[in-house]
Amino acid sequence: MNNPTSLLEPSEIKPLADQIGGLLGELDRILLGRPELHRLVVIGILSRGHVLLEGVPGVGKTALIKALGHLLGLTFSRVQFTPDLMPGDILGTNILQETENRHREMLFQPGPIFTNILLADEINRASPKTQSALLEAMQEHCVTLLGQTRPLPNPFFVLASQNPIELEGTYPLPEAQLDRFLFKLHVEMPAVNVLQEMITLRRHGTPPEPQTIFDAELLQRIFISLEHIFLPAAVAAYIARLVAATHPNFPEAPSMIRDYVNFGASPRAAIAIAEAARTAAFLAGRPSAGFEDVRFVAAPVLNHRLLLGYKARMDKVDTTMILKGLLESVKEIDTNLPSDIHIDREIGKYS
Repeated sequence: MNNPTSLLEPSEIKPLADQIGGLLGELDRILLGRPELHRLVVIGILSRGHVLLEGVPGVGKTALIKALGHLLGLTFSRVQFTPDLMPGDILGTNILQETENRHREMLFQPGPIFTNILLADEINRASPKTQSALLEAMQEHCVTLLGQTRPLPNPFFVLASQNPIELEGTYPLPEAQLDRFLFKLHVEMPAVNVLQEMITLRRHGTPPEPQTIFDAELLQRIFISLEHIFLPAAVAAYIARLVAATHPNFPEAPSMIRDYVNFGASPRAAIAIAEAARTAAFLAGRPSAGFEDVRFVAAPVLNHRLLLGYKARMDKVDTTMILKGLLESVKEIDTNLPSDIHIDREIGKYS
C-alpha cells in the first residue's frame, strides 16, 4: 500500500519494532561484532526476500543463519551443497510403495525445501541443474514434480552461503539467478577486539544457545504492518534515478558506471530497494521510508546486479567502489520535483 491515509502511527509501530530490536539484540549476543550485518539480514527476511551471504570459511555465515532460524521460531532445514547433489535431494521425490491392500502407488516424499527457512550451505558447489531447481522454487514458491504442483510453506526464505575464494569444484551462480536474491551480503573478518572476546568467552568457538522470541503469528503481524509503510514520491524518484544510473547508457550515469559497467540493474532491483527501505524505516519506528533508508539498503541490493566489464578487472575496481561512487554522485533531491511535494530536510518528513 502506498496511500498516505493508511499510514500507521508511530505508537502502532513501536511495539513491533521493539520486538525486532529484541531479535537483533539476541543475534548480537550470539554472534559478536556484526550488528550492521545482522540488521541487514533481518531486513531481508522481513522484506520477504532471499539473502546470499558471501565470505571465506569460518567467519560465521552458517552460524548466523542457524541462529536466525531458531530465533524466528520457524521450521528450519539445512542442505550442504555438493557437486553430486541432485534436484530430488532438495525438492523431494515420488517413491513406489505398497499399501495395506497390497496395491502399489506413488507417494510423494517431501524434500528439505518444504520448510520456512532453508539454509543452502555453499550453494555454488552444486551443479547448475540443482541450482536451477532451487532457484525456480525461490521465485515461484512452489515445486512441480511429475505434473503436480505443490506450494511451499508460507513464509518461505532461502538463506544461502558461498565461498568466494575457491573456484575448483564450484559453479558460480549466473547473474540471472543471482537476481532472485534480494541481498548479497559480504561477511568480513571480525575486528581484533572481537576475536579476543571470542577466544576469551567462547570455549571451542561455541556460541550460546538462542532463545526463540518470535513465532509465525508475530511474523504475520509484522508483514501486515509493513504493507502500510509509506514511500514518498521524492524517495521513489531517488530510487528510480539510482537504478537508472547503474546503466552506462543513462545520460546521468557517473563516469565509473560508464567506464566499468556493461549491464546495470533491472527493475526488480528498484522494487527490492523500495521494499527494503520500507522495512528499514519500520525497524526505526517510522511510518514512512526516507532517503537514509534507501542509502542503507542500496548497496546490498545492487552489488550482485551489476555486470562489470573487463576494464574493471584490469584496473582492480570492484562493485563496492562503484556503488560508493554511485551513491555520492546521484543526488537525493531531483531538481525537477513536482511542485506539490514538500520536503522537510531537518526532520526527514515528506508530504
